[in-house]
Amino acid sequence: MVRRLVILLWRALALACVALGLVGIVVPGLPTVPFLLVAAWAAGHGWPKLEAWLLAHTHFGPPIRRWREQGAIPRKAKSLAIVMMTASSIVLWHTALAVWIKVLVTVLMAAVAVWMWRRPEG
Repeated sequence: MVRRLVILLWRALALACVALGLVGIVVPGLPTVPFLLVAAWAAGHGWPKLEAWLLAHTHFGPPIRRWREQGAIPRKAKSLAIVMMTASSIVLWHTALAVWIKVLVTVLMAAVAVWMWRRPEG
C-alpha cells in the first residue's frame, strides 16, 4: 500500500514537471529543460517508461542525457540564464521590498550564476 502511494507521488511529480516544461515552451522566461530534468529524475523512481520516453525524445533527450552523464549545461543556456537573472535582479531593486530581501535574492542568484558557469558545457 505504501509502495503504491510512493510510486503515485513520483508519477505525479513527473507529470507536473512535464506539464510545467510544456508550458515553458510557450511562456517566455519559464524554463523548459530544468523541469524536464526533474521529470526524468522523478520518472526514474516511479515511471520507467516515461523516463525512457524523455531520454529518447529527439529535442529534449540530448540535454537530459548531457546533464546525467556530465552535469553539462550548454554555453547558450548559461548565458541566457545569467541575462535573465540579471534582469530579474534589476527589476527586483525597483520594487518596494525590504532591502534585506533584495540583497538576499541577488546574492542567491549570483551564487547560482557562478555555480552554473563553472559547470561543463558538454
